[in-house]
Amino acid sequence: MGTKVLERFPAGAPRGSWTAEEYAARRRNEGLKATVVMDLTSDAFLVVVPAGDED
Repeated sequence: MGTKVLERFPAGAPRGSWTAEEYAARRRNEGLKATVVMDLTSDAFLVVVPAGDED
């Protein structure tokens, strides 16, 4: 099972991961299984869902 990236947020942003967490919370309120992960390679927080869950 894979994942789909819904949105990317720069890790160096003034609010850190808050914007990613807020975005993920809104997606969870819509019924998606959104989580926030850190991509060290791109230095970004990613909001991801299981592949096929975004429909």
